[in-house]
Amino acid sequence: MSLDSALGLAASSLANISLAYGVISQNVANASTPGYATEETTQIALDAGGIGLGVQSGPTILATDPSLRAALYGQNAIAGGDSTLNAALAALQPALGSVGQGNDLGSLLAQVQNGFSALLNDPSSQPQQQAVVGAAQSLTQQINALSGAYGQAQQNAQNGLVSQVAQLNTALGQIGNLSDQIVALKAQGGSIADLENQRNALLGSVSGLVDARFSEQPDGDMLVFTTGGAQLPTHTADPLSIAAVTTGPTNFYPGGGLPGIELGTTDITSQLGGGSIGANLTLRDTTIPTYSAELDEFSQNLAGNFSAQGLNLFTDPQGNVPQSGGTPVQANYLGFSGTITVNPAVAANPVLVVNGTQAVTGSATGASAFTPNPDNLPGFTVMIDRVLNYALGPDVQAGVPQPAANTTGLGASGTLSAPFTAPATLADFATDITASQAADGAGASTADTDSTATQQSFSGQLQSATGVDMDSQMSLMIQLQNAYGANAKVISTIQSLESTLLQAVQ
Repeated sequence: MSLDSALGLAASSLANISLAYGVISQNVANASTPGYATEETTQIALDAGGIGLGVQSGPTILATDPSLRAALYGQNAIAGGDSTLNAALAALQPALGSVGQGNDLGSLLAQVQNGFSALLNDPSSQPQQQAVVGAAQSLTQQINALSGAYGQAQQNAQNGLVSQVAQLNTALGQIGNLSDQIVALKAQGGSIADLENQRNALLGSVSGLVDARFSEQPDGDMLVFTTGGAQLPTHTADPLSIAAVTTGPTNFYPGGGLPGIELGTTDITSQLGGGSIGANLTLRDTTIPTYSAELDEFSQNLAGNFSAQGLNLFTDPQGNVPQSGGTPVQANYLGFSGTITVNPAVAANPVLVVNGTQAVTGSATGASAFTPNPDNLPGFTVMIDRVLNYALGPDVQAGVPQPAANTTGLGASGTLSAPFTAPATLADFATDITASQAADGAGASTADTDSTATQQSFSGQLQSATGVDMDSQMSLMIQLQNAYGANAKVISTIQSLESTLLQAVQ
């Protein structure tokens, strides 16, 4: 081998070593970057007629584990959805209160009952009459506050969808841009590892927004599909859209004023599941509307039970009690929980909680007959007895059950159902609402904790399989240093020999 050949081999080796140092530097700098996969240099042996001419650096590649990466992406969708659901339900807990703690529907209803029980001992006591009205006002204020919390939660879910669809559009566009670069470089035999690492990070972001599957094409392009079968374009600007709207008790999806997520002009909402987008769709269209429907039903039953006995204590601000019936079953009182109040007439004249507000015509299937106390006679306890025995009890009159609460066909769409059977009393209804929704919150918290732990486990496994091992990078650096020293020695020796030969010739 000539000196020039040896010099060329050593020089090419130094060039390869320099490239390898750059890759090691990139790896070390990103050792703590979540999802970053180790980049590795490749070498291509060169020869001519069987004579080795050294090596040439090939394209940089990624350490890969497709199965683990796919499992992590799937878990990202689960964890993203659980986190979104848990955050939304946790925000409702302060307004919901806790059973038996004095700040829940059941406890506040019990205070109304206690007020009537105390009033029974002295019906003419104005302070006690006012105490009953005050307890009723506390109950309606809690119902209003809870209704407002539900309304805000639904609006938050809608706003979240608008924001997350925008995030998804941005990520899809960035994936498409990186894919274009990868396709071009791959065709030229260039290194694409760094671009693939950036794209993988974006795939992780997409999988947290919606449950998606990714298919890398032979040319390096990346296709994105939802598990529902929709392909999400990566080379189209803002392919997805959702209208920004204000939610309300009479709105629902589909067809009731709440928008779907559209791909172009096609509604693909049903093909989007998992991730924070899937969770917010469920919150907006099912979970929160169901909670609101349960509270509306409780409010109507509360107002109706008292009205049936001759006391319009709970009404809308105009003093009206909405009637049950219609299509859907709650058509006449959607959103009533947001407006229910103590009847202004009773608030202005508390003695009506003793005397009653209207006469009742007796019915074999409803309440018994009642006539108010027109002359404000002292010691009149008929209304108080009717409230304690019937308005708050399981029967509308002795032996006649209260009309059953609606637990199916609820909401503006008439498609929602409560997770409990029709309660026998208002107290049971209040407890069922608080307990079932608190259980949902506890379940969401547990699911969030478990899915996050699983996500971290998958992430750790992928990091172990493909992430940067600092020990191996340092070991490789030492090897490169030794190789650098050897090749530098070759070059130095050749330069010395060539200098000697030149001096000899001269």
